[in-house]
Amino acid sequence: MPRPALVDAGAALAGLGFGAVLAAVILGESRGSLAAPGGLFSATGRLAGFAGTYLILIMVVLIARLPWLESSVGQDRLVRWHRQLAPWSISLITAHVVLITLGYAQAARTGALHELWVLVTSYRDMLAAAVGFGLLIMAGVSSYRHVRRRLRYETWWVIHLYLYLGLAMAFAHQIFTGVSFIGHPLVRALWIIIWTATAGMVLVFRVAQPVWRSLRHQLRVVEVRQEAPGVVSVVCQGRHLDRLAVSGGQFFHWHFLTKGMWWQGHPYSLSALPRPPYIRVTIKGLGDQSRAAASLRPGTRVAVEGPYGTFTSHALVRDGVALFAAGVGITPVRALLEDLPAGVDVVVVVRASTPADLVHRDEVATLVRQRRGRLQEIVGSRHKVKLNARVVRSLVPDIAHRDVYICGPAGFSAEIAAAALQLGTDAEQIHTETFGF
Repeated sequence: MPRPALVDAGAALAGLGFGAVLAAVILGESRGSLAAPGGLFSATGRLAGFAGTYLILIMVVLIARLPWLESSVGQDRLVRWHRQLAPWSISLITAHVVLITLGYAQAARTGALHELWVLVTSYRDMLAAAVGFGLLIMAGVSSYRHVRRRLRYETWWVIHLYLYLGLAMAFAHQIFTGVSFIGHPLVRALWIIIWTATAGMVLVFRVAQPVWRSLRHQLRVVEVRQEAPGVVSVVCQGRHLDRLAVSGGQFFHWHFLTKGMWWQGHPYSLSALPRPPYIRVTIKGLGDQSRAAASLRPGTRVAVEGPYGTFTSHALVRDGVALFAAGVGITPVRALLEDLPAGVDVVVVVRASTPADLVHRDEVATLVRQRRGRLQEIVGSRHKVKLNARVVRSLVPDIAHRDVYICGPAGFSAEIAAAALQLGTDAEQIHTETFGF
């Protein structure tokens, strides 16, 4: 359930923390240190380092999967904010490295490259900090859109795991060698509290809670069946699924505990509401793990993180909905159809390249018919069949008076959202779930 007041309070708290950290660093400087050779460079470098590190910690919190934050904002938006902060944090940390090197070089009256070597080889924890900086740069480069498109999800995911190692190395460097902490125990305590709180959130919500939930529900694969070319449904059986607080349209991060798959989690939406003791997810083979899902054997244990996502009936602001789905994007839409309140007027528009690619076609048709809604199937290449504003108006003439749910590839989602806005739909009525990383 969205909680905008909590989100605003969290943003205000983050802003206050940022101001407190910067103030502590600035107040820790003296006129004498600023006037000394290289002092201005060093002071500015310290400020950049603390600011950049604080922003990285905010980035970590955004993807720590805090239940109240995720249910209010949605993982799509949190990831978008995470990516928007990344260039700022990396730039500030880079500025820290450059400015500190120049400041120390001026103080020692030596060259910058020579001083960089001295810093890395002679100062406590500086080598670890250099490795951490390299890991940060690696994670940043892998996140740029053009690079990300050329990486497998598994590769990208592993690279980002190393960012946690890089942060741990940076923490030791700052605590033991940070000039801002010398003679300022309160500043040191503030920084340790911020780091500890961030690490605690990650450990609780990304490790402990998923482990507890997986042990509680004891999911195992009982069936794998083909739904369309390259698309399979994985049916799992578990315990206490009636107590699983999940809404139609949400997703889990799935870990199939078998060789080559156990160590990585992938986000897949439920393609139906749980029917205890069974739960079903439908997967399209786009990467190594998703393709391997077709060969899962009955009895394979499953660990889950979630549920996540705001692509649910809780986001409704109108009495009618238009549900747009492309390809395997029908999976959360199909589950959402089960969970919409009675009396909601439903129009479903499904897009696929061929009739064989219409996943869960009969199930969707049955659910729409039970709700006395309308189902529109658009079959053909996206290059030949454009879903522009004119076409969308012909499919859903009253779209401006409906909530619009969109799930599919990024291009499809952007196309439908732009058409809906052009036709007078308010932005708050548009809800998306985009497949990608």
